[in-house]
Amino acid sequence: MSGAGDDLFAAAAETERLARQPLASRLRPRTIDDVVGQDHLVGPDRPLRRLVESDRLTSALLWGPPGTGKTTLALAVAGSTRRAFEQLSAVNAGVKDVRETIDRACHRLGEHGQGTILFLDEIHRFSKAQQDALLPAVEDGTLTLIGATTENPFFEVNAPLRSRSTLFRLDPLTAAAIEILIARGLAAEGASAEQDAIDLLVERSGGDGRQALTSLEVACALAPERHVRLEHVEAALGTSALRYGRDDHYDVISAFIKSMRGSDPDAAVYWLARMLEAGEDARFIVRRMIIFASEDVGLADSSSLQVAVAAAQAVEHVGLPEAQLNLAHAAIHLAAAPKSNRAALAIWNARAAVGDGLVGEVPPHLRDAHYRGASTLGHGVGYEYPHDHVAGWVDQQYLPDVARDRRWYEPSDHGDERDVAARLARRRAGPTRRSE
Repeated sequence: MSGAGDDLFAAAAETERLARQPLASRLRPRTIDDVVGQDHLVGPDRPLRRLVESDRLTSALLWGPPGTGKTTLALAVAGSTRRAFEQLSAVNAGVKDVRETIDRACHRLGEHGQGTILFLDEIHRFSKAQQDALLPAVEDGTLTLIGATTENPFFEVNAPLRSRSTLFRLDPLTAAAIEILIARGLAAEGASAEQDAIDLLVERSGGDGRQALTSLEVACALAPERHVRLEHVEAALGTSALRYGRDDHYDVISAFIKSMRGSDPDAAVYWLARMLEAGEDARFIVRRMIIFASEDVGLADSSSLQVAVAAAQAVEHVGLPEAQLNLAHAAIHLAAAPKSNRAALAIWNARAAVGDGLVGEVPPHLRDAHYRGASTLGHGVGYEYPHDHVAGWVDQQYLPDVARDRRWYEPSDHGDERDVAARLARRRAGPTRRSE
């Protein structure tokens, strides 16, 4: 009798434990059919779905930003196969835990013919020795490893282990996918929500499904009668909603660009703050900064392009909110830098000329001469190798005859471009040639 009572108590305790789990955990899918987003991997006839449905999945690495569903996807894969599932976190697991998992997998395979999937969260935190301990079991098929990481696996996962795994890149969830998650969350919480509250959750999620559900859970707890309004979401997010419609999107980015072009770092930072507070996609912002670095700064300060590209990498590897520092760094640098649009004008005008029909033949001395018989056609004949000259430059024709006197790049007198202008002027005056 006590045994039956113990079973009922255990069942009740398990029910209570599940009910107390965070909303994001309660909504984790059981199979890949329940996965929201990542259609490029689990949509109809997509690679991961086909491998799972045919039960032919080999070891895999799931790589993507936080909240894109790496753990969720691993659990869904486990629920869609006949294999046993074990889970470890690299934060607290050691070599001993790995070896015990391998031993259980060996026993399972030998006794029951059942394979084992090991999901290793944050695999990038495993040392080389820990990763090496996994390698034999992965090689002989004892374990199917699914590793999850927010870091680039080409840098953080040992080459032998990486080469035996299929790499699947997870993207930030789309707004439509976040809305689906929110709808499921509302249903699970027995709540409803006004559309502007849902819109704010979507905007502020940054493609992070876990963040959206966590904020929704708090908003539901704050909402009387379980009806979520905008003020409940604002309170859950710890911020006020900034009205930011379609027109604002274009107007504010325009003000941001024009402030940097006008060399006003304070205005640039202000408009950057407006965009970030409104939930603007940081990748959109930094793409415009990369364009600006060449279009409006150009050779007046070539380091600006490096700074903008570095900010883009920071957005990918660090993410918000920390990447706001990198964005501000880049915006201030671009605003304070000397300006020149001459590189942009050069390509715009050159393309316009080509589009208008200024198309000539490649001069014979510039043509490919790396094949037998090329010299008999005159290809490469007369070409002078610039490194054979004292100045590292030689005065010879590089444009086709129809455009030989045209110039598309005319350097300005701003910043580093002054040096470019002086260097080109010296070359056009004629270098000293090495005596031969």
